[in-house]
Amino acid sequence: MEDLLTSRATLIFLVANIALSVMAFSNDGLMRWGILNTRAVLQGKDYHRLLTSGFLHADPTHLFVNMLTLFFFGPVVERVLGSQSFFLIYLGALLGGNLFALWRHRNDPNYMALGASGAVSGIIFTFCLFAPFQLLYVFFFLPLPAVVFALLYVAYSIYGMRAARDNIGHDAHLGGALIGIAIAILLHPELLSIFIGQITRALGA
Repeated sequence: MEDLLTSRATLIFLVANIALSVMAFSNDGLMRWGILNTRAVLQGKDYHRLLTSGFLHADPTHLFVNMLTLFFFGPVVERVLGSQSFFLIYLGALLGGNLFALWRHRNDPNYMALGASGAVSGIIFTFCLFAPFQLLYVFFFLPLPAVVFALLYVAYSIYGMRAARDNIGHDAHLGGALIGIAIAILLHPELLSIFIGQITRALGA
């Protein structure tokens, strides 16, 4: 908790997500105004939805999962890279994930999406750059090195996009993860060397 209180950018995004999502749970007008929808963005030019949809969630469980993940990973990434970099990576991943989803569904005027998953994915994958072998406890009990989790996550997102059998925003997950990594490396080029060095040492061990 102390890490969170000293991580200003993480705290700002946590509070904003919780406040806006809770408000939207009982305010259909706010939800309709902020959700990502291809027709509204491409035809109505409601470009604000590319940002606002990342602070709205479908239900309390959706909100809880995203904010719990941000709570665990956000302070670590912010402590390592700084608040300004964290802020840029989070927002860049959010917008990048939504733009990727918008492009993929540009011919489906009824497509809608919401949630902070793209932004949170960007933060998780940035974490993988400097701590690729840190164990992540998936579902709280399955230990996986961060880099293995990242590879499985990408594979699952690609499969999900192709199968289109659920309502999960796989597009935003994948887009946010890749854009998050790209921004992190642009801001901190040394991260790429750190990542490659750790992978090389692991393979040579």
